[in-house]
Amino acid sequence: MMVESVLCMNPGDGETSYAKNSFLQKTVLSKARPILEDTIKDMFSTALPTCFKLADLGCSSGPNTLLFVSEFVDVVYELCQQLNCKLPEFQVFLNDFNAVFKSLPFLYDKFGKEKRDLYGQHCFITGSFYHRLFPSKSLHFFHSSYSLHWLPKVPEGISNNKGNIYMAKASPPNVFKAYLEQFQKDFSLFLRLRSEEIIQGGRVVLTFIGRSIDDPRSKDCCLYWELLAKSLLDLAAKGLVVEADIHTFNLPYYNPYEGEVREIIKMEGSFDIDKLETFSINWDANDDISNKDFVFEKDQCGRNVANIVRAVAEPMLVSHFGDDIIDELFKRYAEYVGEHL
Repeated sequence: MMVESVLCMNPGDGETSYAKNSFLQKTVLSKARPILEDTIKDMFSTALPTCFKLADLGCSSGPNTLLFVSEFVDVVYELCQQLNCKLPEFQVFLNDFNAVFKSLPFLYDKFGKEKRDLYGQHCFITGSFYHRLFPSKSLHFFHSSYSLHWLPKVPEGISNNKGNIYMAKASPPNVFKAYLEQFQKDFSLFLRLRSEEIIQGGRVVLTFIGRSIDDPRSKDCCLYWELLAKSLLDLAAKGLVVEADIHTFNLPYYNPYEGEVREIIKMEGSFDIDKLETFSINWDANDDISNKDFVFEKDQCGRNVANIVRAVAEPMLVSHFGDDIIDELFKRYAEYVGEHL
């Protein structure tokens, strides 16, 4: 599976589209806003540029696309009002997981290795953030929400992870090791690339899915995807999926523990950690303490979660299994999720 060509959200505005099923991501952005505000205020403690140059990496599509930008501008505007200073101009770069991600691998394949390396060093296209995106020392601020848990490739050497599509309680020890090493490599690369593109004193705010328990075998890490693997195996038992195809499908994904994130940032060395916080969100983001009108109903909650996962994972699943099984797969998954919740 060429990850960059299939790691994209469901397009359009239909019932299973990312645009209609990104409330969870919106909730994450809302919970992270205080850190964004603190970071911008800290930048003001030195100097205010006449033009803020900022990038949102992995903004995707739909109603959340410009949410970060609007919040950034709002915070700067409020600060300017307080300090009685002129509002700067803003230059914003948006980097998504959709059309550009699909197209770039085919563009790069048109070049030989020598030209491809030259292309990556001198011509910058806002595609995968595991490549250079911007000229050296050109941006003040990088932001990424709900994206960095996606890896540019599935770890190698995990062909023995049969019956699973990610790390699971039943996975062999080498699978956990391979996923951690892949994340270490990719997150380190991301940090190094951004350090080349950001100005001295610039800031980075990253929000991504992690786990609250060190042990990657915990339900906190695995169960979300174990239920999807169980749904696939159910379809295999009915003859709708070839079981061998499940054995060869693994997600390019990793949800790290806080300690792993700290260690990688420290070892890579390009950035200092000003603040690292964790917060929890229910599987169904509608079930939030601030939502006083929420009434739990297992079938509806199961469908809500299934639609969120489908909006993100469907292109990868279709690439491997075809599209004939998708409706039945997520119907089964919604039932399992509802029972779990």
